[in-house]
Amino acid sequence: MLEIFVVGYCLFFLFTIYTSFMQIGFVKNAKNLKAIILDKDKYQEAANYSIEKEKLAIASSFYSFVLFIMWIGFGLNVLDSITSFESAWLKAVVFVNLFIIVNWLLGLPFELYSTFKLDKKYGFSNMTPALYIKDTIKTGILFLVFGSAVIAAISWIISIFSAWWIWGFVFIFAVIILINMLYPVIRDKMFDKFESLKDKELEAKIENLLDQVGFKSSGVFSVDASKRDNRLNAYFGGLGSTKRVVLFDTLVEKLSHNELLAVLGHELGHFKNGDILKNIGIMGVVMFVFFAIFGNLSEEIFLGLSLKNEPYAIITLFLIFSPILSFFLMPLISLISRHNEYAADEFGSDLQSKEDLVSALLKLANENKSFPLSHPLYIFFYYSHPPLVERFKELGYDVHDDTNEALKDSIFKNAD
Repeated sequence: MLEIFVVGYCLFFLFTIYTSFMQIGFVKNAKNLKAIILDKDKYQEAANYSIEKEKLAIASSFYSFVLFIMWIGFGLNVLDSITSFESAWLKAVVFVNLFIIVNWLLGLPFELYSTFKLDKKYGFSNMTPALYIKDTIKTGILFLVFGSAVIAAISWIISIFSAWWIWGFVFIFAVIILINMLYPVIRDKMFDKFESLKDKELEAKIENLLDQVGFKSSGVFSVDASKRDNRLNAYFGGLGSTKRVVLFDTLVEKLSHNELLAVLGHELGHFKNGDILKNIGIMGVVMFVFFAIFGNLSEEIFLGLSLKNEPYAIITLFLIFSPILSFFLMPLISLISRHNEYAADEFGSDLQSKEDLVSALLKLANENKSFPLSHPLYIFFYYSHPPLVERFKELGYDVHDDTNEALKDSIFKNAD
């Protein structure tokens, strides 16, 4: 049984490497074509950024594979020998925390390179060492306090119930719902500065838009995202009474009122079409399958790793092998997501206008340096949103039609 999981991980590793190499080759060829969606300079820059990201992803995948071999070869046994506790839940908390911390420390060079080298090179990251350390400490505290509580609770469930995986699923699913409810509040209190919109005219327009579709929120806020990153974004955070509209300050600065309303109209399309509940449902089904698999592992797996069939080992194996299952489920989940994005585009364009949504998407692509073309296999596995070319086509904007160059040139001129 262990061999099946190891072979699965090897296939997962090889396939991720293959798709990255295919993407790099595709983008290298595409960057020599006539620029579409982006202006010429941004088109080249976006292509180079895409290539460098994939090269980093390849290096990270090789590194993760080596760590995987080390963990199953001797690392888990070493960790087992230095965490001797009679209490099953205490053993699990210490063992799993150490496993996660060691993985984070070993992967830290890639995170630092991405944040302070690659993203700064392409004008994205505004992160300072002081802010990074501050964010890391806060995240670490949250992880150690709440993460340890969750690990302890799951360990208790595993120890008490014979069909623990059913109750474990119910508990973790409830925790995830709670996290989604509290996410904007936690961000507000610990990481970001949430403020009411200074532009009261824009705020009134947004409130009117929300009223049109019956979206009840606790407010519309601007967040100082630019202190970390220059990318443009917006999101609806929270659930129930904690729902709020959050706009990155970069988005408010770069987009006109109508463009911003078109972006929010798209997001409201997800709300109106029930995509949030659908995504929660899909997540629940996938998670239930995962718990069913890891709740019924063969004793041979634990014997093969020289571990006991106890909470600490079950949770750790879940963390190691669940990404494999997630990867091979991604095409189906991505397909559903892309379908939902088309429907949200249609709703947003009807709520505002196609022209405003096209204009907003062009600016977003330009500012975020999103290369508009990708290998079909890469899209199949990784794209939760349709390719920009296809989204524009559905909105009636042909990126290859020279008559649309005037709109693109106008947007780039205003963006500058």
